[in-house]
Amino acid sequence: QVQLVESGGGSVQAGGSLRLSCVASGYTYSTNYMAWFRQAPGKEREGVAAVQNIGGSTYYADSVKGRFTISRDYPNDTVYLQMNSLKPEDTAMYYCAAARGGSWRTWYRAGDYNYWGRGTQVTVSS
Repeated sequence: QVQLVESGGGSVQAGGSLRLSCVASGYTYSTNYMAWFRQAPGKEREGVAAVQNIGGSTYYADSVKGRFTISRDYPNDTVYLQMNSLKPEDTAMYYCAAARGGSWRTWYRAGDYNYWGRGTQVTVSS
């Protein structure tokens, strides 16, 4: 089992920045991908960014490319999401997820992930 705990959400004005953190515990060595997803009210959960544990390759949704950066602190089993130039449409609950398997072709699919955190709310006002 892997436990994931997110933090760092909050309210910010458009153009501002936030950094989300996700601390993993348990059998973290069994995971292949770590990712951030988000879900706004009335919308489906969507993949925001992912990092492959071996090699460190990163993947981003087109909507956040150039604004968000995912990174992994291996010694502390922590994944970060640095969010810059935030827009009101970034408002959502953000979830950390971990996959035992997965593929770079489908990193954005929620169904590929086995473990989920409870989420942290991000609200961006105009």
